[in-house]
Amino acid sequence: MNITIISTSPRKKSNSLRFSKYIQKISQTSDNESVELVDFENYDVPFFGQGYIKKDALTDFQQNLIAKWEKADLVYIVMPEYNWFPDAELINLLNHLGGKDFAHLFNNKTFALAGVSAGRGGKLPAIEMNMMLGKIINFTNQYSVISPRVYESHETGVNVDENGESTGNQIFENSVKAFVDYSLTIAQRWKGVE
Repeated sequence: MNITIISTSPRKKSNSLRFSKYIQKISQTSDNESVELVDFENYDVPFFGQGYIKKDALTDFQQNLIAKWEKADLVYIVMPEYNWFPDAELINLLNHLGGKDFAHLFNNKTFALAGVSAGRGGKLPAIEMNMMLGKIINFTNQYSVISPRVYESHETGVNVDENGESTGNQIFENSVKAFVDYSLTIAQRWKGVE
């Protein structure tokens, strides 16, 4: 199983990146061929309508993101919650990728969604992203599945350090492990691998 984790916060050392690193660490098993992480610290996608991602002229950030996404069987999208919405960078990116040039990124994948909060919250952006991804998959006539289990990472900065190590909250550790196991099971079933 090839896994890509996309941390969509452009902030340096963000809680989304902490949580993404934690998912990466607990996903690295001998059964998984690769577990790669992409973060948005060097995000350079122009605002939609003011420029476009050109498949033949990708920047380093765009090339890295697309190459890792293409290879993945399971794509985790880890997004911060900003006033109950996903971050603008992720929405902008999906507006660019939701057409024919990049439709293959939405084919034969399992998507797992996690919302991250410094306090209590994170679920609403993931639910909203579920609808947006579903629309792109449908509109581009692709075949993928979005895992029904959404993760809501509360008090992320308290539970995970900047290196992606748990600070010892057993409830947090168990719930993230259950989310990762569930996501992997959905991806394996989708791929026909048990």
